[in-house]
Amino acid sequence: MTLTPRNHDRDAAGMTWVYPVVSRRAGGISIGINLNPNNACNWRCVYCQVPNLRAGRAPRTDLAQLEGELERMLAAVRDPQWLAVNVPEGARTLRDIAFSGNGEPTSALELESAIELVARARARAGLEGVCALTLITNGSLVHLERVERALARLAAHGGEAWFKLDAADDAALARINSSHTGVERVRRNLERCARACRTWVQTIAFDWDGPTLAGEGLARYCALLGEVLDSGAPLAGVRLYGLARASHQPEASQLRALDAAQLEALAQEIRARTQLEVQVSV
Repeated sequence: MTLTPRNHDRDAAGMTWVYPVVSRRAGGISIGINLNPNNACNWRCVYCQVPNLRAGRAPRTDLAQLEGELERMLAAVRDPQWLAVNVPEGARTLRDIAFSGNGEPTSALELESAIELVARARARAGLEGVCALTLITNGSLVHLERVERALARLAAHGGEAWFKLDAADDAALARINSSHTGVERVRRNLERCARACRTWVQTIAFDWDGPTLAGEGLARYCALLGEVLDSGAPLAGVRLYGLARASHQPEASQLRALDAAQLEALAQEIRARTQLEVQVSV
């Protein structure tokens, strides 16, 4: 098992609920918590790298198995020999534990309990204040009471949410994410999320018969972020990234990555229009 930013194999460690990756956005090792090992999601993003993706929700989480797997992985990533064999030099630092797997993690009924479990395991390992706790979400279920409770627990443990926003109009959301909830629900849920815990907007940009975020689409995107800020909901900033791994969706052959200069130019536009911090990952 050799970890690289270009390979995020969820089965790399032979576990069900836990997997290690080298994350370009986290800047080191990220331990993934995969609450969707059934490859089920309520969205189907055209750039999704999950093979055999299907519509659905997370299965019931075996919390005892999750805890055991996480304990073993936390021990592994602190073992110099394991690091030397499995992780490239320069990336051998544990940066975060992230709820990010093969579907939408907030669809898991046990999300709140899983957050508490992970926080306890992190504390036992002496990693509080060293290893971040992150929830990567498409934001579509934030309005549910159980998800809002989970976000509150995440905030209590110093964690943060990365809220997916790839476009800001109904047609583009349907085209890119196969999401039909509508931009108004997206805005309201982003506001809820930002009020509940520290929240970054996570946005991918790529070329699909032209840039996915440009012109009127970019103006609507920046306007939506402005509306959220005007509501009093704080945003930590934007995490802008490009295509790094091959999509497993039917549209894969039509998608093209933007280069570093294009992504940085886009980031500068977003900074200028929103005054938000924008971090770029190619």
